[in-house]
Amino acid sequence: MNRIKKLFVLIHVVLWTIFSLLVVLQLRTDGNQHWLIATLGFILTGLYAFYSHFFLLTRYLGKNQPGAYFIRFTGIVLSGPVIFIIFQYIRQDTRDDLFESYLMSLISIVLIFVLLGWLARITENLVLNTIRKEQLEKQAVESELYYLKSQINPHFLFNTLNNIHTLVYKQAPAAPEAVMRLASLMRYMIYESNASMVPLTREIDYLQDYMGLQQLRYKKALVADLEIKGNAASCNIAPLLFIHLLENAYKHSPARLEPGDIKVGIGIIGNSLTFHIKNPMNEKHVNTLEGPGGIGLQNVRKRLALLYPGAHTLEINTTDGMFNLTLKISALHSPAS
Repeated sequence: MNRIKKLFVLIHVVLWTIFSLLVVLQLRTDGNQHWLIATLGFILTGLYAFYSHFFLLTRYLGKNQPGAYFIRFTGIVLSGPVIFIIFQYIRQDTRDDLFESYLMSLISIVLIFVLLGWLARITENLVLNTIRKEQLEKQAVESELYYLKSQINPHFLFNTLNNIHTLVYKQAPAAPEAVMRLASLMRYMIYESNASMVPLTREIDYLQDYMGLQQLRYKKALVADLEIKGNAASCNIAPLLFIHLLENAYKHSPARLEPGDIKVGIGIIGNSLTFHIKNPMNEKHVNTLEGPGGIGLQNVRKRLALLYPGAHTLEINTTDGMFNLTLKISALHSPAS
């Protein structure tokens, strides 16, 4: 906002400089021997009328004090020609025409520059209010994104800690790896995901850490497969965008999962990405995926609408007891070179 205000100041200086040069050029071309005095009188009168009204509007615009405003406005209009009259008085050959000069300067200088001051103040207010509105909207979007991004299921963290505690108690070989995965996951959630965009490869690492920790609940082969096609290093993406979808896959699947029951696929072609997830449905959760229990999906939909408006599709269907979700994003960001 300060940069915009400084830009307005620069515009004022430039325009007044150009206007002053044009007045000087015109008066000298007309052969006026008192061109310097006439120029000073004209410019100073214009400056007084313009900025007196400009700052008067700054003080009273939108304050609902019409009486105070009009009294001061009248004072500006009536006193505006005085500066011009003073410079006219200096010219010895024009003292008899002071009243005529007063009326002339009132109509041709003061009223015009009072109007220009009003236009300038209204224009600047319009620009500044538009920028403030955009900033407020941006802050609201950022706040909502932060809120939506932070809604990671706390039960997962508690369950993971309990599982790690059990592994440590049993001195299982998998305990150190589980601790490292949890540390990586938390580091990403707390620190790295604060950026508006992150490398897709880092988001994939985060999903793999999550899947590895979820696997602690199962004593069989991996119940979830992750397949990646394309060059994941070629693009960036909004952080924590897929975690709710993966979380839902575990949450709404049957308690007993067979190896490979949850299938996750990520495909990258150019600057487009397709995320697909498929999992068996737990009968009691079928009706809650899109209802109150489907907070994860609602969360993702809101974030997608804010982050990729008009550049994504989210398709969901159920077939033969399987839940299928396909997310396509067609406006990925390229990593900074």
